[in-house]
Amino acid sequence: MLVLDVDGVLTDGTLVVDDSGKESKFFSVLDGHGIKMWKRAGLKTAFLSGRKSGPARQQAKELTVDYFLEDCKDKIVCLRKLMRMSGLSAEQIAYVGDDLPDLPVIKSVGFAAVVANAVAEVKGQADYVTKRKGGRGAVREVIEYILKKTGKWQSLMSRYLSDMQVS
Repeated sequence: MLVLDVDGVLTDGTLVVDDSGKESKFFSVLDGHGIKMWKRAGLKTAFLSGRKSGPARQQAKELTVDYFLEDCKDKIVCLRKLMRMSGLSAEQIAYVGDDLPDLPVIKSVGFAAVVANAVAEVKGQADYVTKRKGGRGAVREVIEYILKKTGKWQSLMSRYLSDMQVS
């Protein structure tokens, strides 16, 4: 399962709040398509966020994310809850984070990635550091990396590389 932090990973960390208190966030379509490819490979997804967020909830719904945990003040507690819900072990989980609250999860999972603009302490604990920044295709980069390493990428590419010609 791929577990993703939201703010700073799926977004660039910017929160836009209007004068009525409505929150907006910007998500990358590259990341969204990557998540759809991950799911097409038969794999599970989860968002694990430290904040409550309507935009994140909407994005999870649109991408048919399997698990959405928000308001996770202690992310390791939420990870354990997610493991119970999914029946997966920590070794079966890949996580993408960016900041200090992600550190306990990063140190616990089977594969840990962080975005290019993650804090130094988190980068030092990661198995993989993306070239792209959070909210700018970093999740897609991690997805491609894992799918290629596990041999699942090529079969997903066949739908895009067919010999069909448009007339």
